[in-house]
Parts: sequence; C-alpha cells; structure tokens
Amino acid sequence: MAIYAAGLRVSEAVHLRVQDIDSQRMTLRVDQGKARRDRYVMLSPKLLAVLREYWKLERPRFWLFPGQDPQRPLTRAAVHKVFQKVRRRAGIIKQVSVHGLRHSFATHLLESGVHLRKVQLLLGHRSLRTTQIYTHVTCDDLRDTPSPLDLLPDSAER
Repeated sequence: MAIYAAGLRVSEAVHLRVQDIDSQRMTLRVDQGKARRDRYVMLSPKLLAVLREYWKLERPRFWLFPGQDPQRPLTRAAVHKVFQKVRRRAGIIKQVSVHGLRHSFATHLLESGVHLRKVQLLLGHRSLRTTQIYTHVTCDDLRDTPSPLDLLPDSAER
C-alpha cells in the first residue's frame, strides 16, 4: 500500500523509518533513495490511517517495516515473496511484480492530470526522460481525443 500510495521503490519502502512519517505536513521522507538523494512524497490520509492501525498492532521502534531481526529492515525479497503470494490468492493470473505498483502510481497521476514535472519529482527521477516512460497513451485517451477534422467548422457553417 505504501509503495502505491507514495510511488516508492521497494528498497525505499523497506527502508522507511517510523520518524520518516510527518503527519503534520502529510509527507513521507525518503532517506537516501536511488542515487543517494533524499526526497519527500505525499502521505495519503488513507495510508496514514492504515499505518496508525499497523503501528498499534506491531509497535515498530526504528524501522517502519522491520525484518525478522528488528534491528534490520524487511528485505526486498520478502516483499516480493509476499506480493506474489497475495497476487495468487487474489486470483490474478497475469505476471506482475511489486514494481508495477510504482508504475501504476505514476500512470494514475498522469491520467488524472498531474503535470509530468511533478510526477518526476515524486518518483525521484533525475531525468524527465525517465518519467516519460509513464506517458503511454491509454485507449480512453485515444477515444476521448477529437480528430482535428472534427474541430474544423462544418461546410454549412461557412
């Protein structure tokens, strides 16, 4: 849920610390993401509610998602394993990976009209070209785009 809600990489999600949650500003701090750069991403109110319930049950101290050894974060392999188990349990036949949640985050933001540059910052991409991968055209986009011919005045209106 955190990966989709904030567009995180798996490695960024497993390295979230309890102190990275800022419920006053409604942000998550991604500490030393890819290329060792810090960034802030939005904290969804729905995610915050789930994280609060999770915290009440698990009481993580340092790592938000600790591994079997509480001094170490959950491993990426463990996340992938759980994701595939949940995918199968949900009856999803298509081969998808947990990274698809990050792709869906970016695609859904772009489809809802969020500017490409803002998506770039949220994803932590250095280059806008990397973010442009998510600008693929959907069938709805094609259907909803009028032909330039249809924008010309009818001959009867001339």
